[in-house]
Amino acid sequence: MNDAPQSARPNRRRLGRAATLLVALATTGSLASGTAFAAPADPNRVPGGSTAPAPQDPMKAVAAMQPSWNLGNTLDAIPDETSWGNPLTTKALFDTIRAEGFRSVRIPVTWSGHASATAPYTIDPTFMARVKQVVDWALADGLYVEINVHHDSWQWIKYMSTDHDNILARFDATWQQIAAAFKDEPRKLLMESINEPQFDNATDAQKTQYLRELNTSFHDIVRNSGGQNKDRLLVLPSEETNNAQHWLDDLSTTMSSLHDRNLVATVHYYSYYPFSVNIAGGTTYDATTQKDLTDGFKRVHDTFVAKGIPVYLGEYGLLSEPNSGYVERGEMLKYYEHVNYEARINGITTALWDDANYLNRTTMQWRDSDLMALIKASWTTRSGTASTDNLFVPKSGPISAQTITLNTNGLFFAGLWQGNTPLIPFLDYTLDGDRLTLTSRALTRLAGNRAYGVNSTLQVRYSRGVPWQLHVRSADQPVLADATGTTTLAIPTQFHGDLLATMEATYADGTNAGPTSWTPFQQFGYAFAPDYTAGTTTLTADFVNSLKDGAPAKLIFHYWTGATLTYQVTKSGTTVTGTAS
Repeated sequence: MNDAPQSARPNRRRLGRAATLLVALATTGSLASGTAFAAPADPNRVPGGSTAPAPQDPMKAVAAMQPSWNLGNTLDAIPDETSWGNPLTTKALFDTIRAEGFRSVRIPVTWSGHASATAPYTIDPTFMARVKQVVDWALADGLYVEINVHHDSWQWIKYMSTDHDNILARFDATWQQIAAAFKDEPRKLLMESINEPQFDNATDAQKTQYLRELNTSFHDIVRNSGGQNKDRLLVLPSEETNNAQHWLDDLSTTMSSLHDRNLVATVHYYSYYPFSVNIAGGTTYDATTQKDLTDGFKRVHDTFVAKGIPVYLGEYGLLSEPNSGYVERGEMLKYYEHVNYEARINGITTALWDDANYLNRTTMQWRDSDLMALIKASWTTRSGTASTDNLFVPKSGPISAQTITLNTNGLFFAGLWQGNTPLIPFLDYTLDGDRLTLTSRALTRLAGNRAYGVNSTLQVRYSRGVPWQLHVRSADQPVLADATGTTTLAIPTQFHGDLLATMEATYADGTNAGPTSWTPFQQFGYAFAPDYTAGTTTLTADFVNSLKDGAPAKLIFHYWTGATLTYQVTKSGTTVTGTAS
């Protein structure tokens, strides 16, 4: 994953060897040009098509759950299952998930809207029956299933410091009813005490105390409820499901005190925050972002997995949705490839958080098939990437050769292709170590008539995994125009084929402008957002409202070609004006 450039020194022997291999693979048809990958071997099926029971060994059982998927924004939606835009769940959904290679599903459930807020905190039997119906559909497909107490964590549990006894009583009553309703389900059903536990107005010591109380009480209630709950796998989270070492240590201490081998630790991971939401200049999947991942997963491994305690990564993804465009696509792909690899080598089972931004639950099709192909490949192997997925060429004039750095991820380069046509070594490209150079000749041809935007797409193919897509884009310097607005400001923008990377905002005295005061680089999507179709760059209501009245703010827009544009905005009463430099 190292994007650092290295010295350019011709290596004709390596290039010739790669070219020979390329011809051989193309002749035999063994070079994968598509993105279809086999799912991992299914440990949940036995001969004859029946479903295998969960292994008694907790490590083997959680390993058999890999990979996992979240039924997000559904039974956890507030107030009802369809309130957050998803259709009612059907058996067909789990049929699809199973067919796509997933071995388990996490079914988040928010109970607060379906239960009394006062003693005896009775859960609506109709809702309980609905949850059981959905669980049983998934189990019928041979999937492992995890259920939990989800958004209740921030709806009422977080107030434990000021209403301790009532909240503990409500938590206990909730789990007593869930445990009783599901006690006869097979051991493939797991129970998670609480999602992302958090506590307002509490010190770290108090947070440790409260979470230990909840996890311990949950454990005792389920274990004493009879049926299959006597040895069911129970999932316990760290504070906020965070991988900071002190929170992991607290969870480890709690688990040790329970003297129960059928426990599973859970954390979540949404990447290094500046990268995850594109703020503070976090535009690339750089060394700092990669280190946040590798260090965090190593802590989880060393605290739990290395000691024989299974770990379920109950949610992973980015805090910005994959189809939002907030994180540049190639940088996003690098992250998804890496997070699944690190989980795999650290023995962690992964559950993709999907609130329907991955799977379209109406058509049962992936919204981004290329992303899902990469994720699926990462379950069993690595895919190579590169320092960029875009090669920008000028709209007019001569086109120079361009060099990118390959991230081979332990694989070897197997050729550069356009569709089913291989590019020609030396004429179209040269390879020096991990530096791939496309010639002026090739780029001029690939740019075609140089219409703004993507003119052609190449595949960097490696010995395994999903090919890396490389887009040849024609672009000129973007142009901004003056604008006037009230609650928002839509800046007319001629993008000219370029793509917006980030925006920084400051006042004349050097202080930061915008809703995020600790950095000049504001959050993509929250403070500003490009619309390439409409030809606008919008400063959001959050950004406009944060501006000081009568104080001009200087904006610098940064684009992926390296171009920068300066713009000035001033709010005066209910009007905001923008002036291009």
